[in-house]
Amino acid sequence: MLDKDDTKLEIFGFGDETEDTFYCLVDLTKSPDGIDLEKLKLADPRNFDEELDNMGCIVMLTGNEMEELIERGEINDTNLHKSLYDLAVQEGIID
Repeated sequence: MLDKDDTKLEIFGFGDETEDTFYCLVDLTKSPDGIDLEKLKLADPRNFDEELDNMGCIVMLTGNEMEELIERGEINDTNLHKSLYDLAVQEGIID
């Protein structure tokens, strides 16, 4: 199983609204440098998910989705990285 220390939470935005902020849990064993935003911006929209996968993205959520998970108590906003990692393990995304 992928250890939490082998992952990183990256937060980036493409605008000013909550839905424009993205939270991406990245597999550092697959992509030690994380998400390459410049390369991602140039990706063909039809291959966007594949490009994210190639960059080591395990799961990506919008700011709205993160807020909902926090409100439901499924993740803790004081330690987003650990909470999102634990949720990914619990949901079988990381095994």
